[in-house]
Amino acid sequence: MSFSKQNKDLGARFVEIDEDSAGQRLDNLVLRELKGIPRSHVYRIVRSGEVRVNKGRKKPDYRLKPGDSVRIPPVKGAREASSFDAEGLGWLGERILYEDDAMLVLDKPSGMAVHGGSGLSFGVIEALRQLRPELKFLELVHRLDRETSGVLMLAKKRSALRALHASLRAGEVTKHYTALLKGVMQSKSRDVNVALEKVQRGGERMVGADEDGKAARSYITRQQIFKPGRKLSEGATLVDIRLFTGRTHQARVHSAHIGHPIAGDTRYGDDAFNAQLKTVGLKRLFLHAAWLYFPHPDSTRNIRIDSPLPADLSNVLEKLTHEQEL
Repeated sequence: MSFSKQNKDLGARFVEIDEDSAGQRLDNLVLRELKGIPRSHVYRIVRSGEVRVNKGRKKPDYRLKPGDSVRIPPVKGAREASSFDAEGLGWLGERILYEDDAMLVLDKPSGMAVHGGSGLSFGVIEALRQLRPELKFLELVHRLDRETSGVLMLAKKRSALRALHASLRAGEVTKHYTALLKGVMQSKSRDVNVALEKVQRGGERMVGADEDGKAARSYITRQQIFKPGRKLSEGATLVDIRLFTGRTHQARVHSAHIGHPIAGDTRYGDDAFNAQLKTVGLKRLFLHAAWLYFPHPDSTRNIRIDSPLPADLSNVLEKLTHEQEL
């Protein structure tokens, strides 16, 4: 593992790279070492030469090698921005669904970003590093939207991260989400194979269907229908969404694309439908990463990790079911 040491070079630290830490990008290492500092600032200090590798300048995308010595300059506010009470994060540790020497899997709560940035001083990764300082390496394997809850994988060593990333690229990771959609989905399933592209709309970054975009495929399976009634003028459908690819906002955009946006989605959803769901207690996006099935990075076995539907979402379904029975 890499390790750092203080130096008299104006308070700079030097991080020594070993075999297990090799292969990561320079900018990602600096982001980890200078917690809470915006990525734009990291790029600036790398390009200006304040960050050096073996006393020389390197580009932000430089892949670190065993034996490299990385100079990390003192940056005002780095520690303050990421400083929070680890003792107050015990609840997050209780949400670990699985852990071994190679990885851990967290049941991420809705409303918590996976990492800091965009005005947030910390997210899941910063919180877990603070909570588990004995872990010398801890990185996100994939990401979930801030409002999405459920199964989130993290690697505890670089070899595991590389293996899990390879499994994701090879399509060996099965990802299933539970969502509540607007309206009654007539067919039992929908195979949505629609390319997606990031776009800028009204000053906001969004994702839209675009044949020139990146390939994206979702398979949506109907699980339960809620017929139109007093609470829902057009009804709703509880579905399982299997993501074959992992594009930004994929489940949300594909659902909206077929005319059934996800409940509580303030970006791609339906305002009237969302307002109706609020009357039965829905206060956030109804999208939950329910389970993952993947090859373990350190063995030949496959494992499945499940996250039960959170109580706030289960309560919404109970109220809708009760109305159907009236």
